[in-house]
Amino acid sequence: MVEEVTGVAVTTPSPAGVADVTALEEAPAARRRKRDWRGWLFVGPFVLAFAFVLVAPLVYSLVSSMFSYRAFFGDYAFVGLQNYLKLFNDPLFWAGLGRVTLVLLIQVPVMLVLAMLLALAIDSARLHGSNFFRLSVFLPYLIPTVVAALMWGFLYGTNYGFTSQVNDLFGWHLNPFAQQWILVAISNVITWTYTGYNMLIFYSSLRTIDTSIYEAAVLDGANEWQVIRSIKIPHMAGSIAITLIFSIIGTFQLFNEPSIMQRMAPAVITNSFTPNIYAYNLSFGAGQQGYAAALAIVMGIITVVIAYAVQLRGLRSAEGEN
Repeated sequence: MVEEVTGVAVTTPSPAGVADVTALEEAPAARRRKRDWRGWLFVGPFVLAFAFVLVAPLVYSLVSSMFSYRAFFGDYAFVGLQNYLKLFNDPLFWAGLGRVTLVLLIQVPVMLVLAMLLALAIDSARLHGSNFFRLSVFLPYLIPTVVAALMWGFLYGTNYGFTSQVNDLFGWHLNPFAQQWILVAISNVITWTYTGYNMLIFYSSLRTIDTSIYEAAVLDGANEWQVIRSIKIPHMAGSIAITLIFSIIGTFQLFNEPSIMQRMAPAVITNSFTPNIYAYNLSFGAGQQGYAAALAIVMGIITVVIAYAVQLRGLRSAEGEN
């Protein structure tokens, strides 16, 4: 349709043309609306599993933490936040949290530094039989934690194990199950088990470095230590953050090793030795499910906060380098 305005011919779309344009504009939106539900076919199974495995137990624990149960009678009463207030004044909880924190501050850095050194040694291509060495270091991770704890428990035995033989040979009185050595003994089992796993993460990160960077560094006169300090270690920053987060989570969940060794040192490894052991005995031994749920919720919050702080610090360091 053509209209003349002040002597200038202006073409305006006809009503039919406007309808056609509007239909074309609305067609993609309609198609998008039709495609929306199809995505749930792919994410639906994960959402269901996520809700069943994580969300539902979390909600159940949160609700349970606000009730007080009578042991073995099934009676319960709503107590609100009293379980949390009781927990914050529980010396057994703080003692167990202190033990896992001590393991976190001492054992985890030792394990990660050792794993990094092993990864650098394998990546240097100067280690003979590197494939066998890499497999042998990783092998302890394939052994179940219960088996590893039992094996080391027998080695620690002062009446029948390797420690007993060393004491007889040198005239010592070393007892890994003593109060002052028990955390060292447990930390040794954890380090032996997970060093190879962390080593593979570091080694995989090192293998992604472009070899041309090494060649350029050598042409600039960099020695081996300068290459490690300026190229390899900065490149492993992401892997270091990941392994540190995993180690923090694993340390606060410490349960298998001390619970297995508890029968070998019942006077030292008590029912509240770690927060997880304490929660287990409260729930299944003392019938205090509500109090145990409150403990689990608090430990989950502590773990998430510390892990998030480490992740945030790692992201800020990476942004600073870029």
